[in-house]
This record gives sequence, C-alpha cells and structure tokens, in this order.
Amino acid sequence: MKVTLHGTILAESDKTVVVEGNHYFPPDAVKSAVLSGSSTHTTCGWKGVASYYNAAIHGKPQVNDVAWYYPDPKAEANQIKGYIAFYKASESDDLFRVIRG
Repeated sequence: MKVTLHGTILAESDKTVVVEGNHYFPPDAVKSAVLSGSSTHTTCGWKGVASYYNAAIHGKPQVNDVAWYYPDPKAEANQIKGYIAFYKASESDDLFRVIRG
C-alpha cells in the first residue's frame, strides 16, 4: 500500500492495519518530515479522539487534514495506536493517490 501527494510518497508499507476500510500505516512507514500537526480533532465512539496532520510538498500549497491518527485510542482500537491513516482519493486524482498492492 502506498500514498502519494504531488508525486511524492507519503507512506508505503505492506504491514498496514485495516479498520473500517481504512489502511493505518505504521509510524515508521510514513514520511513525517512533510507532515505538520493540525488543530483538528474528531471523536469516534469506539476508537476515541483522532488527531490530524497537514501535508506540504516542495513548496506546493498545504493540504489540510490529509491524515489522522489515534494517539491514545480506546482499548478496542489499541492495534492502531499511533498508526496513521490517509483520506482515500480517486485512482485518477493527480494530486493525491492511494495505491493498493
């Protein structure tokens, strides 16, 4: 599984954890240098509070809230603690792509 933004790989791993159809990448599989913290937080009833990341690549406009993670999930979601998921995009989207396989 691979995620790209403006042609740059943001994450790549064959060890993602799939929850509700979303691939959560291990932290060491994510290019954290291009991510910055967002002030956005959402709450899932069974996973807990999610925090978000923005991404900026090579001087291109920042993409806000492109990824999320659960820094302190509820017990039922402990397998994704610290793992990072990215919003799905169309296979034909030139800006942002999630590539399976």
